[in-house]
Amino acid sequence: MMIVGAASVTEQVCRSCGGSHINTFLKLGTTPLADRLPSSIDDGEEEPVFPLSVAFCGDCSLVQITETVNPRILFANAYPYYSSFSQALLRHSRDNVLDLIERRGLHSGSFVIELASNDGYLLKNYVEAGIPVLGIDPADGPAAVASEFGVPTHVAFFTRELAESLRRQGVRADVIHANNVLAHVADTNGFVAGIALLLKDDGVAVLEAPYVEPMIDHCEFDTIYHEHLCYFSVTALDKLFRRHGLYLNEIKQLSIHGGSLRLYVELQERVGVSVRDQLAHEKAQGIDAIDYYIDFSATVDKLKVDLSTLLRRLKADGASIAAYGAAAKGATLINTVGIGRDLIDFVVDRNTHKQGKYMPGQKIPIRSTEALLEAQPDYVLVLAWNFLDEIMAQQTEYRARGGKFIVPVPNPRIV
Repeated sequence: MMIVGAASVTEQVCRSCGGSHINTFLKLGTTPLADRLPSSIDDGEEEPVFPLSVAFCGDCSLVQITETVNPRILFANAYPYYSSFSQALLRHSRDNVLDLIERRGLHSGSFVIELASNDGYLLKNYVEAGIPVLGIDPADGPAAVASEFGVPTHVAFFTRELAESLRRQGVRADVIHANNVLAHVADTNGFVAGIALLLKDDGVAVLEAPYVEPMIDHCEFDTIYHEHLCYFSVTALDKLFRRHGLYLNEIKQLSIHGGSLRLYVELQERVGVSVRDQLAHEKAQGIDAIDYYIDFSATVDKLKVDLSTLLRRLKADGASIAAYGAAAKGATLINTVGIGRDLIDFVVDRNTHKQGKYMPGQKIPIRSTEALLEAQPDYVLVLAWNFLDEIMAQQTEYRARGGKFIVPVPNPRIV
């Protein structure tokens, strides 16, 4: 059973600027929460679903979903995401830390904070280098794991009020990390204001966020779910930070998560060429205007039809199909395309906290990755396609036995 609308708010104005010129350009229907994994096919509990629509703000260019689910429902109730299960993400994070230690001359007298520090996957690299840290994260499960890595973690949502409290205690940071969290916070302005309060005068905030351009251009619609409230352009970010006395001075484009931005934000304005060039690029491409987004819905509809047709044809031919990655994007994909147990036998995931549970909505069982060799399905639909290279490297034996992968975006294909 499903119940619609509990514990959510439909936004009438922009999350960033408060403007009223909100234009919806994609409607994905009502979907379950992407990281709420049922413990059984029928555990007697109603599975909540919420509207999932995406809009563009004509005032500040921010792309955003129109429904806000209570953050305590999304993140603080047995939240199953643990960053350390991805070796690619661990390498990515370590490289980021080592670069900052060198560039900023960090040492034992420095101080680093991470917002949404999860299981300590990033901050443990500073701990190993003898640099003091503080993690802030609302999910007690990952926070407990972080403490095992020697990462002190304050279990709470990061808000302006928390930042004010910490600053009164004399806490200010040389570096503040916030990876893939800015898009998740309901109070976007309060979060950014809190960063401004905790930065030292010469400090830097280093944030990572999915970039809206590849999401649109590569039809990465499955990265849209209730935890992801915003989909950022550099134009929208620049306006957001300036509103709080912060300056986006440098960006790096990253391939991780289907295309992301690393943002270097400071209290001093020294905007570099990387930012100026990207702002000019977005203006030239029209990313700062609604027309850029109008055709996205039709593109999504075509991908959904093509993927469903491919899976049903393979199944009709007698093929067995599993899926890899009980990721949030996978929940969006299977529920909006209508991929159920009639098409997918099971999903595998390395995260032990997800194994033994079920995918939201469609209730497909989640198993360990060893199940691929045990069952040897003919095809594996890669739900966590942002880690495709890592997955294919892990599954050399499965491939050697003749197994094939189906990559759903930007166009469904067999590899």
